[in-house]
Amino acid sequence: MAGRLAGKVAVVTGAGSRGPGLGNGKATAILFARAGARVLCVDLARERAEETVGLIRAEGGVAEPLVADVTRGDDCRAMVAAAVERWGGLDVLHNNVGIESRKDLLEVTEEEWDRVLAVDLKSMFLATQHAAPAMIERGGGAIVCVSSVAGLRGHGRTAYAAAKAGVIGFVQSVAVQLGPRGVRINAIAPGTVWTPMVESLGPEARERRRRATPLGTEGTGWDVAWGAVYLASDEARWVTGQTLVIDAGLTATTR
Repeated sequence: MAGRLAGKVAVVTGAGSRGPGLGNGKATAILFARAGARVLCVDLARERAEETVGLIRAEGGVAEPLVADVTRGDDCRAMVAAAVERWGGLDVLHNNVGIESRKDLLEVTEEEWDRVLAVDLKSMFLATQHAAPAMIERGGGAIVCVSSVAGLRGHGRTAYAAAKAGVIGFVQSVAVQLGPRGVRINAIAPGTVWTPMVESLGPEARERRRRATPLGTEGTGWDVAWGAVYLASDEARWVTGQTLVIDAGLTATTR
């Protein structure tokens, strides 16, 4: 895989894991670096960003940490400026930040709704809005936004499902706007991957999630990250406005 992103500058938001293990953002940052990109690892918690950077540097990769709250426009502006100042431009943005809400319609509060929509959807709007001009100046680029299968099928987590469906609509709209300027944007819809974000569900839920898919195997952050590498690379030069479903066949079932 060496060289697939050679010479490219990438920003990965949510690049740390909120607990032991490997989240989607951490895995993506590591694979981007292995593919030759210089990676700005962005996270709200400095120690999480620095942990991912340490793993990348230990393998001989190039990465820098940055603390930012990507629900704030000023932080997104500073994030892009840091990548440009450090490495001369920006080629890839991986919008990975997200939080979960497990409340249904009658349980979710207005405050929780607003928070989930801000983190899971508004963050992608702000990061993309500030990254796009730098990519256009560079001659083009690739943006990858992490959605979820929760945005594609009926789901009890109302705020989370709405935000993730919004990501898909956002990607389709922006693809039409930025395509003529050389910038591609796509979404990834992961299925029931096991990451630190869902660790609290416990072992029984973990096994139930595994058995729910036709493949019957557990997904990890690596599975999502490999999809991100493809969409960020020139191999996907003719792909934009699409949602890549990575779910072991879950959305093909009616269960």
